[in-house]
Amino acid sequence: MIPRRIAVLGGGVTGLAAAYRLTRLGHEVRLFERSGQVGGALATERDGGWLVEKGPNSLQDTPIVASLVRELGLKAECIIADPAVKNRYVVRGGQLQAIPLSPSAMIFSRLFSVRTKLRLLTECFTRPPVRPSDVSAADFVRDHFGTEVLDYVFQPLISGIYAGDPSRLSAREAFPRWWDLERTYGSLVMGQLATARERDERGEPPGPGLISFRSGLQTLSDTLASRLASTALVLNTTVESLRPGPRWRVGVRDRDGSAREETFDAVVSALSAPALAKLPFGGAGERPFSFLGAVPHAPIASLFLGFRRDQVRHSLAGFGVLVPAVEKRGFLGAIFSSSLFPGRAPEGHVAITVMAGGILQPAVAALSAEELWTHVRSDLETLLGIHGDPVFCRHTYWAEGIPQYNLGHDRMLAGIAAFAHSYPSLWIAGNFRYGISVPDCLQSGMRRAENVGRLP
Repeated sequence: MIPRRIAVLGGGVTGLAAAYRLTRLGHEVRLFERSGQVGGALATERDGGWLVEKGPNSLQDTPIVASLVRELGLKAECIIADPAVKNRYVVRGGQLQAIPLSPSAMIFSRLFSVRTKLRLLTECFTRPPVRPSDVSAADFVRDHFGTEVLDYVFQPLISGIYAGDPSRLSAREAFPRWWDLERTYGSLVMGQLATARERDERGEPPGPGLISFRSGLQTLSDTLASRLASTALVLNTTVESLRPGPRWRVGVRDRDGSAREETFDAVVSALSAPALAKLPFGGAGERPFSFLGAVPHAPIASLFLGFRRDQVRHSLAGFGVLVPAVEKRGFLGAIFSSSLFPGRAPEGHVAITVMAGGILQPAVAALSAEELWTHVRSDLETLLGIHGDPVFCRHTYWAEGIPQYNLGHDRMLAGIAAFAHSYPSLWIAGNFRYGISVPDCLQSGMRRAENVGRLP
């Protein structure tokens, strides 16, 4: 492999993963990040005995995550979620009900009517309509299980993943595994049973567990950054232009206002969709990715609340609670942070992270910390038995939180692929293209880095 000089645009987890892999492959890397810190949404704060995750609260221990943890020497820092967190709750009629996590559990759950349980049974034998084109996630789920399952299981789960609207999200692009199960088996229930049986035959675990690190998820991004050369990280620097040619010219501007161009053999973009949409390209300053400005992003607010244990009546034994939109509550859900991993709250205290806003309630996401606590307080009192004000609070707001893979997203992906095909030394990664989870972003960055090595 010929060593090359590579620009990585954006210092979130995708860009860090790309820069790390490029460095391991022997390339010279310059990673440009407009803020003063890398890691993006992987941001952790420690304050006394409280540990606050400002973005994701856990990682799925997928093969790529497990491999990277070993490679970075982080195995000793890794902590596994308590098995009890498999319990997840959903609100129905103002009460918390356990979410059934298997087809058999759905049949015996008190969450559903007899009519819906019969629908679940017949789903195994009823093929959905032939789909000549993509459909919404809502229509897709409704075709298989009916409205009640959509409202009280899939809609809140979808909201917990995308903070989006199932009637707008693409089934094919946002949930490709569901789409593939339907194409292969017809029945989603039969597809799940078949894939579980295949995993058992291979001796594989039922699915990735949840992990974090003793000092929080920022450990991962900090460690990736620490493995880069001292000259690789260029912080407080905005990428202002890209100019292709025999070598790429990347125009940047530092926070003090000084501007310059640097030259590279290849470019890996890990910019967000809005940032890439605005980036001038070529001598004429065209914006070929302007169509990415139409990708909606769900605004998200998180409110990390610390209480004395005696202030909360609920056991908090589980991952957390999801709130269906039909229940008309003031938040999307809550994570039982101190139950998920140890070391998140001082002795004798508990921590709950409330998630609010999303596509359906964007104004709620924009509330101040005080306003948001006032907004959700009565619901938390009713659902979890909380009384009194929190003894600790941290508020985080992500104005452009989660990109939405809505119907028509495939056309945007095709537009990216068509343009990138004309420039084989330009690689486009990011959570708007290859999946929104942290494992998706890690894989996206590292695979783009490996592709650079295949350049002629």
